[in-house]
Amino acid sequence: MHASYPEVHWATEYLGLEFTHIGSGVGMTISDLVMPGLRRNPRRAHLLVSTVLGKHVPTDPDIVIGAGERLADQVTNVLGADADPVVFGFAETATGLGHCVATRLNARCYLHSTRRDVPQIGTLAGFEEGHSHATSHQLQPTSADLFANDHPLVLVDDEISTGATAVDAIRALHEHSPRGRYVIASLVDMRAQEHRDAVDIAAAELGVQIDSVSLAEGHTVLPDGLVESVGALPDPVLNPVGTRIGGVERLDIDWPAAVPEGGRHGFLRENTEEFDAAIRESARTLGARLDHQRPVIVVGHEELMYLPLRIARALSDSGYRVRFQTTTRSPAYVLDRPGYPLRRGFRFIAPENGEDQPRFVYNAQWSNEDPLVVAVIDEAADTDRLTARDGLLDVLTASGTDVLLAVVSGADPLSLRAARLGASA
Repeated sequence: MHASYPEVHWATEYLGLEFTHIGSGVGMTISDLVMPGLRRNPRRAHLLVSTVLGKHVPTDPDIVIGAGERLADQVTNVLGADADPVVFGFAETATGLGHCVATRLNARCYLHSTRRDVPQIGTLAGFEEGHSHATSHQLQPTSADLFANDHPLVLVDDEISTGATAVDAIRALHEHSPRGRYVIASLVDMRAQEHRDAVDIAAAELGVQIDSVSLAEGHTVLPDGLVESVGALPDPVLNPVGTRIGGVERLDIDWPAAVPEGGRHGFLRENTEEFDAAIRESARTLGARLDHQRPVIVVGHEELMYLPLRIARALSDSGYRVRFQTTTRSPAYVLDRPGYPLRRGFRFIAPENGEDQPRFVYNAQWSNEDPLVVAVIDEAADTDRLTARDGLLDVLTASGTDVLLAVVSGADPLSLRAARLGASA
């Protein structure tokens, strides 16, 4: 279920950074799932670049969804087929992965944390993440009742390095809706024994059971002085300039007001049918603008992962050659060397108004071909900043990349809340 990647990684060969394999219950290895990347961050200079997530590396959408389904099956092995869990995903990286897991489990509710404040909805709870570039997580369901039950709660992330963030999330959620069973589900589990012991201690303090599942377990070999070694590398070259300026076209995609576009405000099992119908219609609208002969990279925006992933999958099912990835808030070290996973990078101003920190997208290329990038954004990102100098469209087209901007608009969290209140009345 994975693509072919180099056996010898640049960061291992030249800096000694290595991810070693310990075990797997699904026949996968750590090297199947992650590659060593780098960051200029004094707290953590290494980066696990996933081969199956569709974040930093353009990935076949079937592989992305398949990884989530395999992870969900591991959850079922622990909880049983009749557990009827609720699912929680961590922003920004695991918003789509969590939704894939929830879909496979037919979860009664899926919610992901968010770093985008929606004042009209309000924040139920929040917690911090230690090693992330952007640390604050907010929980913004349409109502607290979505999680007010005693069903098992599955927390989904792409990687577990210590488990501290998951435990903080469990504490925050447990305060509002106590339950007896939690499962931490991740693509890779890189915890040392001391970290596993800390989770067990937290479980005992709360009086709950916390299980953990993953596609593979491993260990991070950190060489001495990695932070300094990364700092001594040449400054990364971002925003490459091509021999021509790429073109931009725009496509507006209408989305039903009372259908959630993801899990930011909670996605209920009852939303699935209407969501799937909206995806099919969006893919038909988009497909009418594409050329079957030209490969397509569907690029979601930050937390907006699952909707564009599903569009990418629908396009693939219709015969288009498609890869999927998303933008991110997190800066990573870019190096155009064989065996390094982040060969190309773009820094751009955040399209959302009121956001000061830059955003990034990596690679966004197709080997030996000229792909069309389909950038899928929502209404909050549809601003003048998107089209401004140093905005996403400017930096991509400056590299010679052609972009089709697909703006998904119409989803309204207040209409969603009203519809749910009406359905429960």
